[in-house]
Amino acid sequence: MKDIKILGTGCPKCKQTTAIVEEALKRLGIDAKVEKVEDIVEIMKYNVLSTPAVVVDGSVVFKGRVPSVSEMENILTR
Repeated sequence: MKDIKILGTGCPKCKQTTAIVEEALKRLGIDAKVEKVEDIVEIMKYNVLSTPAVVVDGSVVFKGRVPSVSEMENILTR
């Protein structure tokens, strides 16, 4: 099971990123634990200065922008 974290303070782009991650998971039929991280101190631990950011299995895969569904699918199928 993949461990995915959405880093962001709850802004519209962060919510859009969450929806895109969930859509990509649904399309691929992948089971994952998706967690929203809104605490700025926790976000800083990932060395992320601009949100939204997406962390998959401990690695930051996107930061500072909203990924497309196809970009997210590519990351999830690696």
